[in-house]
Amino acid sequence: MTIYLDAVWLLNILIDMTLLMLTNYLAKANTSRLRIIFGSLFASLIVPIYLYTPYSFFTTTVGKLLYSIIIILITFRFITVFHFLKLLMLFYFVTFMIGGGLIASYYFLEHPLTTILNDFAIHSRYGDPLSWLFVIISFPVFSFFLKKQMDRQRLRQLEHDNIYPVMIEMNDQSYETKGYLDTGNQLIDPLTKQPVIICDAIFLQQWFTKQDWDLLLKANRHKDFKFLPAKWANKVRLIPFYGVSGKRDLLMALKPEQVIIYNNDEKLMSKQILIGIQFSSLTADQTYHCLLHPQLIAKATNVS
Repeated sequence: MTIYLDAVWLLNILIDMTLLMLTNYLAKANTSRLRIIFGSLFASLIVPIYLYTPYSFFTTTVGKLLYSIIIILITFRFITVFHFLKLLMLFYFVTFMIGGGLIASYYFLEHPLTTILNDFAIHSRYGDPLSWLFVIISFPVFSFFLKKQMDRQRLRQLEHDNIYPVMIEMNDQSYETKGYLDTGNQLIDPLTKQPVIICDAIFLQQWFTKQDWDLLLKANRHKDFKFLPAKWANKVRLIPFYGVSGKRDLLMALKPEQVIIYNNDEKLMSKQILIGIQFSSLTADQTYHCLLHPQLIAKATNVS
């Protein structure tokens, strides 16, 4: 079997560089491109080592681990042992995830792709064109897919860390849902100086009959209180605010009896608050139904 070291080495450098760049991105390590290049070049040296000294120390399990440690030390700055171990584990995670996906996909597609290539009688001086074509195309695809999945997971974790169980009482009825602490929510009623949280239609409709909700929609559309259901007339406010486009508008809001947020073992209650109405869903996956105001956490009374 003929092995073309130049082609294999070049491909290995590109793969190692991609893996290190992905590790750097996921770890938010902000290492320099020059260090990534040096780390990739060192990592690629394993190719001639495997070819010319297949029984050397670096082909053993301990040797491979040591080689990986040196790669991480070259590519990233050593800050603490914990930080270093996190980078090492993340590097292995990225390698195994992408490598496992490539191997599984390759063997899943090997027979039909091989048949197609044989039909066209494609040959190459560098070996099996199927393997080369598959790696060149699939590796960036799997890398991009892993990056996107990790970004989504990070966003979900961030949202999860800021989600609190919420109980709202209005018109002597109480319902619970989940609320997201939106630090960017600075909406305050200019008259009462009360903070405003936002709740969506899916959650708020529990307090209304269909007829009353339709009247509320009509009142919001016309910004006219004469359409309001009688028992909600003294519960509704109109709050001026500026939209994302900078245009001034009015937000219809409700005055609850109380809002309770459950923060671990704490039970935080506030009565000085308004609920802005979002006449649609806040999230596509129904993860939460309220956008909480940061002042609600800071100024609420602990009643636990």
